[in-house]
Amino acid sequence: RAMPTLRNGNLSALPLREFVLEGFRGGVEIQALLFAVFLALYVVTVLGNVSMIVVITLDARLHSPMYFFLKNLSFLDLCYSSVIAPNALANFLSSKAISFGGCAAQLFFFSFLGTTEAILLAIMAYDRFMAICSPLHYPVTMCPATCVRLVLGAYCGGCLNSIIETSLTFQLPFCSSNRIDHFFCDVPPLLRLACANTALNELVMFGICGFILVGAILGILVSYGYIAVTILRMRPGSGRHKLFSTCGSHLTAVSLFYGTGFIIYGQPGAVESMEQGKVFSVFYTLVIPVLNPLIYSLRNKDVKDALRRLGERPTASCSREAVRGSVHED
Repeated sequence: RAMPTLRNGNLSALPLREFVLEGFRGGVEIQALLFAVFLALYVVTVLGNVSMIVVITLDARLHSPMYFFLKNLSFLDLCYSSVIAPNALANFLSSKAISFGGCAAQLFFFSFLGTTEAILLAIMAYDRFMAICSPLHYPVTMCPATCVRLVLGAYCGGCLNSIIETSLTFQLPFCSSNRIDHFFCDVPPLLRLACANTALNELVMFGICGFILVGAILGILVSYGYIAVTILRMRPGSGRHKLFSTCGSHLTAVSLFYGTGFIIYGQPGAVESMEQGKVFSVFYTLVIPVLNPLIYSLRNKDVKDALRRLGERPTASCSREAVRGSVHED
């Protein structure tokens, strides 16, 4: 819906009540195809991440700091996709309108969960550093209380960043248009609609995102630098393959997440490249949450064993019941 205009042809300064998410261009066939792709990605995301949470919760052998952080990562991925996918799916089939408050809420939770995940991935690298480089001090250093504090710190950092970005963005006057050239509410496309100087907003976004990305990546690189040296010093056959596999899974997840994050938010020109941004945003918001549980389950023997044990439980229970029944009949 176009913005109302005054008699002199100038845009109205009336406050917006809703935005229109333009999404992806294309006819009915393209929209139907995109709906099917988004739906498939979201269903796999939900199934994969819920499975990881259930397996880690039920299997006592996975009650360690590494899997505590992994369970939180799966929870974040699940919530992260749920902030974007259901609304995007509805927009493919019906009205593309989103209320002003709904847009602000979507931006807040998207920024909150994304920033939290970025910090959590750095914490997971620190956890691997302590486990491999200081195994004797690891149980004390990464005790349950410390793990909880680290995760809460990640959530607090994500919340702080989200409050700053959301408040700065939605205090701008939006009077040029109400049509967002994206499939969800994000800072770069919203800044394009503002009829005020957005230099401060872009500087703050670039500064905060740059600080988080650079700080987290620096911590990850330092942690894995020490890890690589420690593993290479080990004798062959002393668990090197398992350590490389575990660290490889985390590095794959880190590369995917931070790589796309830097392309979208870590460059000053990101606000200008919306078409490219949409493609990367699909990868960032829907594909990565699908890949994370696959990366950690397919490349992790402990998780695969836990999944197998969980699958064998109903069979074992049925077998015990059958034996008891035959005993009673005798």
